[in-house]
Amino acid sequence: MTTEFDSEARDMAKGVTTDAALEECVRAAGLTLRPAAGHIGAEIEGADLASGLDDAQVTAIRAAVLRWKVVFFRGQRLDHAGHVAFARRFGEPVVLRKRGSASPADFPEIETTADRLELGGRFGMDHEEWLGRRRHTLLRGWHCDHGARVDPPAATILRAETVPPYGGDTTWSNLAAAYAGLSAPLRRFADGLRAEHRLGVGYQPRPGDDAYVRHLLDHQVASVHPLVRVHPETGERVLYVNGYYVEQITDLSRAESAAILELLLAEATRPEYTVRFRWEPGSVAFWDNRATIHLAPSDTTHLGFPRTMHRVMLTGDIPAGVDGRPSEPVTGTEPGHW
Repeated sequence: MTTEFDSEARDMAKGVTTDAALEECVRAAGLTLRPAAGHIGAEIEGADLASGLDDAQVTAIRAAVLRWKVVFFRGQRLDHAGHVAFARRFGEPVVLRKRGSASPADFPEIETTADRLELGGRFGMDHEEWLGRRRHTLLRGWHCDHGARVDPPAATILRAETVPPYGGDTTWSNLAAAYAGLSAPLRRFADGLRAEHRLGVGYQPRPGDDAYVRHLLDHQVASVHPLVRVHPETGERVLYVNGYYVEQITDLSRAESAAILELLLAEATRPEYTVRFRWEPGSVAFWDNRATIHLAPSDTTHLGFPRTMHRVMLTGDIPAGVDGRPSEPVTGTEPGHW
């Protein structure tokens, strides 16, 4: 099973270490790359994802993802089969054990984001109440995909089918840039820390019996990850924090942990490290889930416009810290088993 970008193309992409080399690599592949923000995000033009990519284009896109952390394609004509075929050029798609009714039954690699609208109903809540009880702070929504697993996905490819006429943007932040922006003493301090990432952190229970609390207790997923992860391909140090899964920095008191996490998460989401993308039908975003966190939109539910997105995630590795220690499973997670 491929757990990363395949080795030959991965090595070629890793060799593109400067912006000038990336520009030449992209140009040689017949593509155009336009950075979207100072630290993260770039749009790629000239690629027809539905018709298939040649090896030079695959290498150029890999290199662009490693450099810019998230890349965008507009005006694509991908269907479900084409989406999966495109993803397979870059790794092994994750197959989730459970999906909602909106996801396509014939394509187990694809999850449709509208599935999430059904989740609250399973536990006696409408979607707004369920979302509100999960997002207890302003930074709560920032997350990497499946960060409570011991082997979170390496990358995510999200495709827009139907989007509202306004609103519904997604924002990403570059965690390598966030780490580099810390002061040297704080970087040294963070390098030696580890934190527990757990599904359901901070959920505010309903009064009385709460079916979602019982579900969380019966299906807990938690891992201990390094607070600073070394990227397996670029070698960059990544500030591995997010608002959705991180529960506590181990070996610190809860009060100390809360203060440090608040500081680090505020740093990780500083506007200068982010890019915001305006979706159109046919848009595709491809991001490095090991070096970014993202914020799904919450500005459209009152508008009543449909927003249908499809995602494929690529199988990832077990993170390792500055000292080489890998992440450790706590409960409900096993490498390679979804």
